[in-house]
Amino acid sequence: MAFEEGLAKSEKAYEQFTEISAAFADIVKNDFITTWQWWFGLALFIIPWLVWFKYRKKDSTGRLLLAGLLIIILSLTIDLAALSLGLWSYPMIIIPLAPFLFLPYHFSLAPVGIMFALQIKPQMNSLLKGILFSAIAAFGGMNFFNAIDFYNPKSWSTLYDFVIFLTLYYAGYWITRMESLHRLDEIKSEGK
Repeated sequence: MAFEEGLAKSEKAYEQFTEISAAFADIVKNDFITTWQWWFGLALFIIPWLVWFKYRKKDSTGRLLLAGLLIIILSLTIDLAALSLGLWSYPMIIIPLAPFLFLPYHFSLAPVGIMFALQIKPQMNSLLKGILFSAIAAFGGMNFFNAIDFYNPKSWSTLYDFVIFLTLYYAGYWITRMESLHRLDEIKSEGK
């Protein structure tokens, strides 16, 4: 009996979630779409990728994109957990379809920023570079987004954001340093 009750409650929660998504779509359509903030947020999805595509290290594109994909997955996972716990919120909705998922931080700024950081001065001390990137992202970027109402940290410390960005940076760093990335059709000779 408890299982059926759980299913019914789950369906009711999904109905409420659908109503919330419709409310977010209404907010975007009626309140945000005509503002500079909304257009700025939309540009944050597109422009970083265009810049990266032009200035990427072309012979490392695959490794960098793999790192970027890992960053997207990790940042989404971290954000969904934190949003579910009410640790922070994103008051500015850019894309009303799954408004907690489709944010420029996850799909553009974090992965592209880390991919650029990884390809610039690749021989530089990784800890120093990770600290520099994380400090700029957390203390500069997140405070800027808080100031323009894209991000509400509630009581979340910027120092925690720094640790998250450092973790994301090192996850990307680890992926780009993997020695096992070879073409599938590459023939390896035994004994060489």
